[in-house]
Amino acid sequence: MLAGLGLVGATATGRAFAQTPHPAHPGSTGLNALAAAKGMRLGSCFAYGQPGADRGSFANPAYAALLKRDCGLLVGENEMKWQALRPSATRFDFARFDAMMAWATANAMPVRGHNLLWHQPKWMPRWEETHNFGATPVRAAERLLVDHITTVCRRYGTRIPSYDVVNEAVNPADGALYQTALSRAMGGAEPTLDLAFHTARAAAPHAQLVYNDYMSWEPGNATHRAGVLKLLEGFKARGVPVDALGVQSHLVTQGTDTRATIAALDGDWRRFLDAVTGMGYGLVITELDVRDNGLPADIAVRDRGVADFTRGYLDLMFAYPAVRDVLLWGMTDRYSWIEGFEPRKDKVPRRPCPYDSAFKPKPMHAAIAAALTAAPARV
Repeated sequence: MLAGLGLVGATATGRAFAQTPHPAHPGSTGLNALAAAKGMRLGSCFAYGQPGADRGSFANPAYAALLKRDCGLLVGENEMKWQALRPSATRFDFARFDAMMAWATANAMPVRGHNLLWHQPKWMPRWEETHNFGATPVRAAERLLVDHITTVCRRYGTRIPSYDVVNEAVNPADGALYQTALSRAMGGAEPTLDLAFHTARAAAPHAQLVYNDYMSWEPGNATHRAGVLKLLEGFKARGVPVDALGVQSHLVTQGTDTRATIAALDGDWRRFLDAVTGMGYGLVITELDVRDNGLPADIAVRDRGVADFTRGYLDLMFAYPAVRDVLLWGMTDRYSWIEGFEPRKDKVPRRPCPYDSAFKPKPMHAAIAAALTAAPARV
């Protein structure tokens, strides 16, 4: 059950952590109200925006209304990443994320921390990849990493109950771990990732600590999944304090026959989840959205396909009691990152979120609601 109901959630490892969900408003039919009835939470990413700017943030009243209606948990889309917080090796800039935290606190919504280390060279700050670690590189790299994680965790204290400590460390091409300038200075990726989690546990002993990655159930992800399992097995063998796997869930539809597609994907994905939970890890759906690949331009047909794919995925995921938190990677198509990342070949706008660009609910919203209503209650 949820801490806001006077109880405490527990990870699959048995380690308790406070969930402190946002209470549903009386009479609310928002998605988080449905999740809370099952001992779960539903939330979304949100972003910083200047007052009056047309941004997907709390500064936009229409978007803020969606967050308040449907969410019991928030996560910064980009503002806690190294690129945002660390303009240099010697300076932090918390202005934007502090403002976001203040808004979330004023609205009684907890915030997940995303992330403390995005372990890919292209997503680390440029200064980090060219940083001179000096005559004692191991110690210098350790100091840099420990200082970063400790500073962030202590600044926000118990207001952040869960962290994506490490993000996307596994190369999907071969299942091996990425190397960064930081890990090369420290002597390898494994000691770098291990230190990140040990430091987070020391700085935020209350928090759920998550390894987050985008391995998924679509074809072509077997090598990525195998690499993630190997990493999790290594964490367990080395006694690294990792509580859960973050399953990003950037889904990609495979065509118009959604039922056949889900049936084809089901087996391998369940085996992967069984292996993860069998090691004692919890599961968090951290970044749910759906790319409408292989679906026609017709909006009604496309929205129905996305909704059916979402429902099939969530029904499978919610069958695992280890899933308690579900984070959407954006509430509305208007602000989704996918349009800029991978536009459709036919140039029609993507529709990956539960609300359209005019903030109207779509069939995907109804599919999420139905999956939550059908989900087994968490105990």
